Amino acid sequence: MKLIKFTFLFFIQILVAQEAVHNFGTIQIHNSAMVGFHLDLINNGTFDENMGLVGFYGENTSIKVSGAFSPIFYDTEILVDKGLFLDTSIGVLNNGNLISGDVITPRNHTAVFPNFIEDAFYVGENDVSMVDGYAAMTNKNAFTFPVGDDERLRTLSINSIRINSFVKCAYFYENPNTTSINGKNYQINKKASKFLSVSSKEFWHLEGDIPSHITLTWDEYSNVGTFAEYVSDIKVVGWHREQGTWVNLGNTNVEGGMAYGEVTSDLFIPNDYEIITLGGNDDKLEDFSTIELDNYFLTPNGDGQNDLLVLEGIEKSPSNSIQIFNRYGVMVYSKENYQNEFKGVSNRNSVIDKGSGLDSGIYFYIITLNDLRQKHQGYLYIISKQ
Repeated sequence: MKLIKFTFLFFIQILVAQEAVHNFGTIQIHNSAMVGFHLDLINNGTFDENMGLVGFYGENTSIKVSGAFSPIFYDTEILVDKGLFLDTSIGVLNNGNLISGDVITPRNHTAVFPNFIEDAFYVGENDVSMVDGYAAMTNKNAFTFPVGDDERLRTLSINSIRINSFVKCAYFYENPNTTSINGKNYQINKKASKFLSVSSKEFWHLEGDIPSHITLTWDEYSNVGTFAEYVSDIKVVGWHREQGTWVNLGNTNVEGGMAYGEVTSDLFIPNDYEIITLGGNDDKLEDFSTIELDNYFLTPNGDGQNDLLVLEGIEKSPSNSIQIFNRYGVMVYSKENYQNEFKGVSNRNSVIDKGSGLDSGIYFYIITLNDLRQKHQGYLYIISKQ
């Protein structure tokens, strides 16, 4: 066993035949010290009271971190062309710099992950430098997991109502009908509402016990057009753990187009749902002439005339949804089971003055009448009160 002394003291054994650095003792990196690993790291000692930088560097090769104990780094950077494979978790206290190469964790062993602790953050995430498998956060209320699969970054962001002691997440480019998660299947035709549609392309596994909003992303491989006719139809859906069905988790904000974008859910508890994915409306709609809708004029000034957007005939379809957009295509209002209560006030997070009256101007609406299997689009002119 060789004793090495720099600005810190530790005991290691370099196993040449195995091409690994094996820590049996105590490693503690102080202040601005920098240590680089070009070989596998086997950590069977103490390596968790660190400052400085630990880097993993491998050109045209991979590196593995394993051992009985999880190392915790202050700053770390990863430049490993063929990936940094984790057989044991690692922790990051400050900055994780994802330069090149994925951090790869076993998807069938969910207790292994890079863990971003308290104030820790990361930079450099992209399609060839992300976490391929599970990532975790500790003692945070908001975080974006840099997860993905097969050279596709597919982030999930979480914003909780209070600090989470621990949350972990992974992305799967798999059909929920036939997953690799313990052989479980989540049939996309088992839905709490027959008017809901569910993606068959991908899903996320998220664990956390604090009520949260989450934001999912999509790209061209998500094929959102197969389950949503309009961007405004896209929502977050989850497989309810007790009900055994897909449930609509809402869309408090939707941004982007059909090729790329993101959607934010309503508030829910992640642990109530086994997996989460993108969904939309079941748009097998036909153009019947059951009701006719027109363009509308709204003057929400409290005089009792044209104060509310009243869509004649929607009582024939209690199961409905409405979205209202401004002239720039930004959604300013949405409501499930609309009952003629819109009075020119936004309820969307994307509008700066949420809860205040909308400016005068032309808007357009889309109303989906599920019971009648219809969808209508029209215009709305608002003259706001002064």
